[in-house]
Amino acid sequence: MTSTEQPVVIANSDAPGQYDWQKLVDDLNRLLRLRTTPIGMKLFASKADMEAVPKIRRPSAIHTMDQVVAQAARIGWTVGITMDDLVGAQCGAVVGLHPQDESWLSGDRMAGVWFETIEDSSAHQHAMDCVPYGDYQALAVSPLTACRLDPPDICLVYATPAQTILMINGLQWSGYRDFEWGCVGESSCADSWGRALKLRQPSVSIPCFAERRYGGVLEDELLLATPPEWLPKMVRGLEALSRNGLRYPIAQYGIQQDARAGLGYSYSAK
Repeated sequence: MTSTEQPVVIANSDAPGQYDWQKLVDDLNRLLRLRTTPIGMKLFASKADMEAVPKIRRPSAIHTMDQVVAQAARIGWTVGITMDDLVGAQCGAVVGLHPQDESWLSGDRMAGVWFETIEDSSAHQHAMDCVPYGDYQALAVSPLTACRLDPPDICLVYATPAQTILMINGLQWSGYRDFEWGCVGESSCADSWGRALKLRQPSVSIPCFAERRYGGVLEDELLLATPPEWLPKMVRGLEALSRNGLRYPIAQYGIQQDARAGLGYSYSAK
């Protein structure tokens, strides 16, 4: 998928109770042994709507979006923010809280730091998937099992590469589709929550320097972001794969062993 695709309206469903979040997360933990808390992210038309979320925390300092997401995924907090709580335009633009205007698209703050020329920097800004600006004034993140954003617009799961490919395999078990994702490099939150919010499709990213430096993302973690309607399908696929012996952790077979017995079991190889 590319950033030229038409954006899809974010769900913001008014039908709580559609998902059994505790069971979905329990199933993911049982099947994948996740190390971080699966969380939800939701955009709000007004600050008041966001602040009405039960037990919501409001920042007392200025943060990056990576830090806000990490407070839910690493600590288990429910956190709400507006653009005033974010350190700059780059964070807010991805989630539609700051305009993607000509100043932002110029990329002037990244030229000479992340990119050699202003042209390179601007090309990067244009490549990012962002929620269109104008409809939202606030955002909240929260553990899925807290059921405070019921339902969230998207769900975020930090996972190892092995766990991530199994989640993709689970999505592909039934109704197969080829997933294609890009990598904008720095600001790769556009590849994960930006793309999932904008296009309402599962999206995988390699977390960038800022996510790891400010958001506590570990060296061996990737990020899968998906609208919630894809999660039950993923879990059903993971269950089916597990029954077939394709499960996490993936046992090492041995690089010098005769492969035919293993392949015969996993691939029905002749």
